[in-house]
Amino acid sequence: MPSNRGVAYVGPGKVEIQSIDFPKLELKEQKRKCEHGVILKVVCTNICGSDQHMVRGRTTAPSGLILGHEITGEVLEAGRDVEYIKKGDIVSVPFNIACGRCRNCKEGKTGICLNVNPARPGAAYGYVDMGGWVGGQAEYVMVPYADFNLLKLAGSGKADKGLPEKGVVMEKIKDLALLSDIFPTGFHGAYSAGVGPGSTVYIAGAGPVGLACAASAQLLGASVVIVGDLNADRLKQAKKFGCETVDVSKSASVSDQIEQILGIPEVDCAVDCVGFEARGHGKDAAKEAPATVLNTVMTVVRAGGNIGIPGLYVTGDPGAVDEPAKVGSLSIRIGLGWAKSCCFTTGQCPVMKYNRNLMMAILHDKIQIAKAVNVQMISLDEAPKGYLDFDKGAAKKFIIDPHKTVA
Repeated sequence: MPSNRGVAYVGPGKVEIQSIDFPKLELKEQKRKCEHGVILKVVCTNICGSDQHMVRGRTTAPSGLILGHEITGEVLEAGRDVEYIKKGDIVSVPFNIACGRCRNCKEGKTGICLNVNPARPGAAYGYVDMGGWVGGQAEYVMVPYADFNLLKLAGSGKADKGLPEKGVVMEKIKDLALLSDIFPTGFHGAYSAGVGPGSTVYIAGAGPVGLACAASAQLLGASVVIVGDLNADRLKQAKKFGCETVDVSKSASVSDQIEQILGIPEVDCAVDCVGFEARGHGKDAAKEAPATVLNTVMTVVRAGGNIGIPGLYVTGDPGAVDEPAKVGSLSIRIGLGWAKSCCFTTGQCPVMKYNRNLMMAILHDKIQIAKAVNVQMISLDEAPKGYLDFDKGAAKKFIIDPHKTVA
């Protein structure tokens, strides 16, 4: 049996590389074969801010969980029932695991599939309370419902006309590796907030998803993209590709800083790319205040404006600042949002809604998403250090190359 190694969550603040089982085409909990699945040799697998929440000890993730839901791979083996995905194909794996058969999947709501997680709608690889699926920060991983879930980047079949050769895909792999999560998630945040030609938009958070959202807003035609954060290096990264910035640690309010940029203290659209570990603004920037960003985006968006919320909020946070927040109950100014007739879009991004078109945008040089989020390639053995650097606020998106195949 071939060997396999993966990144395991050990306890708060610690991950380590462990030897793990080589994947099989089987569903362990259901005790049956997974003939609709494939086994992938992982080409790229990314460290995500959502992973970092678990590693900080801010969820109920169990020790030993193999992390990783942002996966790009090469097909090694396909189950008997897989028709369209072939051995040797290079594929992007949406972080949402979806059956393709339930009501929600048929409505395109693949982030809340009804059949892949016994606990609640929606599943993901290597994530707490998301169905127990083994994560992809590893050398090899199993992916179920392959024909439905996988986006083929390169293949050799008759149905693959229009797709590039493998060499072209590998030249752009740093960009294409972001299709599994943060590029569609950032795009979803901007799209659901109503960003379009000429829009002004405020994006809270300059981490990788926030930067991907900012680049997506530019792709959608926004006239001004303003990114807010308290991390100076991440704000500098946003400026590198043409964004205006707001330093939320300053005494001036976000509204006042937006007015200095636009001449008015409001924007057409707003996006929360921070989530439940948000910090306060101004003099309270050193303190955790999980409702701050949600209340800020409601404040700065114009009446009738939309708010996208790709930032993660959880139902269980043992490290929260107060008892209500431990179960996801936050002091949100819903009255303000109601009075302004704001429309809120929350939840997991349904990756398949966007990933093929975003792939085409990458392949035809309409966006340089890896440059925008400042991709840094690392080896599997460097993953623990990558987690430490990311936790310290590095303005980078770490992509793990477990087989050292990326030039």
